[in-house]
Amino acid sequence: QVQLVESGGGLVQAGGSLRLSCAASGRAFSTYAMGWFRQAPGKERQFVAGLSWRGGSTYYADSVKGRFTISRDNAKNTVYLQMNSLKPEDTAVYYCAAEQFGGRGTSDYEYDYWGQGTQDTVSS
Repeated sequence: QVQLVESGGGLVQAGGSLRLSCAASGRAFSTYAMGWFRQAPGKERQFVAGLSWRGGSTYYADSVKGRFTISRDNAKNTVYLQMNSLKPEDTAVYYCAAEQFGGRGTSDYEYDYWGQGTQDTVSS
């Protein structure tokens, strides 16, 4: 099992940057595929970025490609989401998710473990 705690959310102006962190407790963090999702008010939760457990390949939603970067530090049991060139439509609660030995998951049901979420607000 793994427990996830997000941090780094906040208020930023359009065009600015934020870096989210997701700290994982538990063993064998390196065997978990990691993902970031977000949920805006009145909308369904959507995939943002993912990072495989083997090989470290990354993949992104089209809406954030070229602006967001997902990375991990297995020594610190932490995954990051660097968000640049933020837009008001990026405003949402951002969730970290994990799946042991997972694939390139882009749907909720592909992840077993979730953090509590962190609010990011981008003002225009």
